[in-house]
Amino acid sequence: MSMIIIFRLARRERLSSLLASPEQVTDFLHDTDGEDADGPENRFDLDKAWHGLHFLLTGTDWGGKPPLNFIAVGGETIGDVDVGYGPARAFTPEQLAEISRALDAVSSDALRQRFDPAKMMELDIYPSIWDRDPADDDTLGYVLEYFEMLKSFLRKGAERGLGVVVYMS
Repeated sequence: MSMIIIFRLARRERLSSLLASPEQVTDFLHDTDGEDADGPENRFDLDKAWHGLHFLLTGTDWGGKPPLNFIAVGGETIGDVDVGYGPARAFTPEQLAEISRALDAVSSDALRQRFDPAKMMELDIYPSIWDRDPADDDTLGYVLEYFEMLKSFLRKGAERGLGVVVYMS
């Protein structure tokens, strides 16, 4: 079974409601036609690039410093409701703005310099494909493509004054 990270933008009021009543989180995350579904632009799936990107941003497997560690850690846990692989995490609009600014300060070229397939395999960075021959499988290109899409998605959310819910499915 594959593990993917999904980002779901949310208004401040909705984040507060979810934190106060975590049992609502599953409905919120999977709402496709209700009050929270203001279009597909409010949801972004990082696919299996999430752990490789977390490593490139933080140099760690599961740690790192905020705000660039947001993919794997950080935010406020939304209760103990398991939404796939543990609970979802909420980031306020202010935190999302900080994350977006931090991402905008990182270039794909900088991440390319941090790519270390041997270290990524040693740390068991999911999905453990980093030592493949780039001629056969451009794993770095895959992660960098998702990095640019994630930056754009989160920037648009921050510009709209939204926060974000992050979860692993």
